[in-house]
Amino acid sequence: MQDLIKQEQFELEVLDRLNSGKFLKKLIFGGGTMLRLCHGLNRFSVDLDFWVIQAINANSLFKSLKEYLSAFYDIRDSANKFNTILFELKSKNYPRGLKIEIRKEVKKIKTENTIAYSKHSNTQVFLRTVSLADMMLAKITAFLSRKEIRDVFDMEFLLKKGIAIDASRETLEQIISEIGSLTKKDYTAKLGSLLEEGERRYYTNENFKIIKSTINKLISNPSTPY
Repeated sequence: MQDLIKQEQFELEVLDRLNSGKFLKKLIFGGGTMLRLCHGLNRFSVDLDFWVIQAINANSLFKSLKEYLSAFYDIRDSANKFNTILFELKSKNYPRGLKIEIRKEVKKIKTENTIAYSKHSNTQVFLRTVSLADMMLAKITAFLSRKEIRDVFDMEFLLKKGIAIDASRETLEQIISEIGSLTKKDYTAKLGSLLEEGERRYYTNENFKIIKSTINKLISNPSTPY
């Protein structure tokens, strides 16, 4: 757990530096790390994910970010790909590397102004984030695409926060099927490594009973609001 706590401090340090460099004005913070730092998601997350607010000059942003970040960190990897801008940073102060991913596609989404913070850090960063409703849609899409257990965990977290699962019957059935395909290793290793001890035991035993129950009720009675 200690390296994950240090990683969270690393994340906030980088967010603070991106804010100081005025880069956050162009970006929307999303993903699991956003849910943890801004909304109290009860699992650790190790990357920084962003969407762009509007169409950008990707080459200019990539070069500016690379020059700026290299003043503080060792850039182990960087790429200006077709759909994304990627960086992997390393610092002597933290055990893990930190990946930054910026999606170039401009999406019609709602945003919120929130504060990123952690009980493990004194740093707080005011920034723009993806709305929780749009985050739910993104997590559904991500789970059905990459089949990662952390996406279901985030969906159940959002459901507990009162965010509806707005999806077709076909999509709901697909979610249930893919949850059923998750293995013991997914629960104990992939998810368990990101959770505190109590949460790890709960999810290993209960296997997302809340979200499965909700989705099954939606399938059997589509008019029920959840």
